[in-house]
Parts: sequence; C-alpha cells; structure tokens
Amino acid sequence: MLGEYRIEGRRAAEISASVEGAVGAGRLAPGELLPPMRELAVELGVNPNTVAAAYRTLRERGVIETAGRRGSRVRPRPASTPRDLIQVEVPEGVRDVSTGSPDPALLPPLGEALAAAAARALRSPVLYGEDPVDTELERAARAAFAADGLPDGPIAVTSGALDAIERLLAAHLRPGDAVAVEDPGWGSLLDLVPALGLRPVPVAVDDDGPLPGETDRALRQGARALVVTDRAQNPTGAAVSEARARELRSVLAAHPDVLLVEDDHGHGIVDLPLFPLAGATRHWALVRSFAKAYGPDLRIAVLTGDAVTVDRVRGRQRLGPGWVSHLLQDAVLHLWRSGAVDEAAVAASYGRRREALITALRERGIAAHGRSGMNVWLPVPDETGAVARLLQSGWAVAPGARFRLSSPPGVRLTVSAMALEEAEAVADAVASATGPGSLGRRYD
Repeated sequence: MLGEYRIEGRRAAEISASVEGAVGAGRLAPGELLPPMRELAVELGVNPNTVAAAYRTLRERGVIETAGRRGSRVRPRPASTPRDLIQVEVPEGVRDVSTGSPDPALLPPLGEALAAAAARALRSPVLYGEDPVDTELERAARAAFAADGLPDGPIAVTSGALDAIERLLAAHLRPGDAVAVEDPGWGSLLDLVPALGLRPVPVAVDDDGPLPGETDRALRQGARALVVTDRAQNPTGAAVSEARARELRSVLAAHPDVLLVEDDHGHGIVDLPLFPLAGATRHWALVRSFAKAYGPDLRIAVLTGDAVTVDRVRGRQRLGPGWVSHLLQDAVLHLWRSGAVDEAAVAASYGRRREALITALRERGIAAHGRSGMNVWLPVPDETGAVARLLQSGWAVAPGARFRLSSPPGVRLTVSAMALEEAEAVADAVASATGPGSLGRRYD
C-alpha cells in the first residue's frame, strides 16, 4: 500500500494536496490503495475527521474512489485524462471519418441570424436582472416539447448538451453516487461522470436503445441516475423505439427516485419519431442541443424537466455564468423559425450514406450498426489492429476505446465526412482490415 511514498500534512487541505500532487507526478499509480483513515490519522498525528475531510475532497475532485470496506483507491483512470486523447493522428492524404462532426454542407449560414440578433440587441439590450431565457425561444421550445409528448415543465438554456447534463447530475447527486450510462456511449459523458466524483455503471445497448434487463440491473445495484440517448446515439446510432420506451418506462416505474436524463442527440438530423421516457420518475429532464443541426459552435441547448430539477439547474447557473448569451439564443430562434435547416433533407442525406455503408458491409459479411444519425458502429475482434490497418488503407476511424467501458471492441465511422459513392471503397477497406486474413498468419 503506497510503496515508498509517504502522505504528509497536518490539515485536510495539506493531506489532500499531498495525495493529489503524488498522483499528478506519477508517484501514486492508478488503482493504488490508500491507508485506512484511522491508520493514516495515527501516522500523521491528526484527528481522524481531518483525514476524512481530506479523502472527501479527493473524492469530489475525482482523484480517488471509495468502495466501502474495500477502502479508497486512486482512480484507475484519473478524470483529468480525457477520452478525446484516444485518437489517431491523420496523415496527409488520409480521409478522416472519425470526428463525429456534422457535414458542413448541411449546416445553415449564420450571417443573417446573427445580424438579426444583433439588431434586436441594439433595439432592446439585455441587462443584468432580466430573465435568463429568451421569452420567444422558451415559447418555441415549450411548443416543440409538447408536440413530442413531453410533460409540461419549465425551460432552461445551457451551453450545449454536456453542460446541461453536468448541471443536472450535480443538481441531485453527490460524489460517490453511481450513474447508469450506455455502453458503448458518448465518450465525453463517460469522462464527465468520474470527473464529478461519480461512478459510471455500464448499461448495454442494441439498435433500440438501452436493454431493459441491463437497465434494471444497474438501478437495482444502486445507480441514482440514468442517462439515455433517445435518437442518433453516439457511437452506435441507436434510437429508442416505441416498444423499448414502454419497457424502459416499466423498469423506471419501479425506481421512482432515480434521476432520468434524456439526451435527444438526434434533434434536427433524424426522421425517426421521439419516444420519450420523461415523467416515468419523479425527477427527470430532456436535453435538446442544436449542435448537429445548426453547428457545434453555437453551444446552445434547451432543456425541460420537473420543476424542482430545472429550478436547481437555473439557480446554480445564476451563481456562475448567469445565463447563456441572448445574442446566441436569438440567433438560434431565428434559424428555427425561418426553417434555415430542412430537417427532412438533412436526415435523408445522412440516412442514404449510412445505409449505403451498412449495406456494403453486410454484402461483405460484416455486421454494423447505425439505425439513425451520422455514425456507424462496427464491432471488431482487434480494435487497435483495425484502426492501424484502416489508416494504412487511407481511412482514419475513431477507436472504440473512446466510447467503451466493458463492451466488446469496435470502431466508429462518421458518414458525414463520406460521399455516397465512397461506401463501396470504405467497405472494401474495412473488410480487408477486419477479415480473417487481417489477424495475421500462424507458423507452427
């Protein structure tokens, strides 16, 4: 336990700094077991409450995790190591289908919308003390949520979906709590959960969303929150079907105190209907980002939920940034009202490319997933080898390790960077990189 490193300090802040500094310098390795609190208190000559406070700070910062009688350990994967670093360098001449970004050709021009927002600000500038949510944007969001069958609830605006999810989890959970997350799932969320001092519990998914049995298992094991992607799940393209929504609502009904967070990742880019789970628990929220339809740099998401949850989010937001720029809110509203994005055409464009790739792969005996959105998930036996061989073939794909906790290996391909006629070439490269011959020859 700790080897040769000795924790130092007399105050809680000093003790936590000693541990955190050692972790950052590599002197305490991931998974290393820390001394029991009473034992360390005796060694340092301090009150056990002082050590307890230090360990609590370390948990809140995501440096350590505590598992009851099994003690406290340095996190196996420190929260400061983002999954975005798990990627490949794309040499010149290699096509990059790894990014997860929308097709720029399908994004609307922003000049007119930003000019209209600036003109409105000139006529009626937003000053301190005003409502953080634009009245007209709130009205439009309420109408859209109601049309999708969501319960009536207040509206909040955040700086994108991840900002919303972070605020929602912080509104109800404490460090050490468990969160049920999709596996494979959104890499940024899988980073965020431990960074908040929370424990991710993997839930397997298929093309229709989280598996009900897996979801029930995670909640019975004590997960206090569940995050579900309704459409265009990243990275698998899963979309919650009507039948799956009924099953998941039935599971959630047995766990009414769980915080339900829905991420409508496919808003504006899919043609599948939304089958929300909202209202199946006491505390719930649905987040709708405009990033994929209008452009990631707008950094705008609207959310609705039960009154207590949204009030907590807005209250904490007031103590930080205060509000999301009304200039950006007005620009999004202008794009929305003017029909700047033909959602059906965008969904059809991504759908044609996605289906062309999946079909070409199927013809070569390769199963892939991509029910909706802009990504295709491809299970592979050797993830590292597949990524390397595809790179040699001229295609950069995203390593599945960015999106996995305990699910089998895979790679993600983003079709927004592909032309429709390239599907056959990509499928040929994948077949060559993942087929029987790709695993190497054996010599006895």
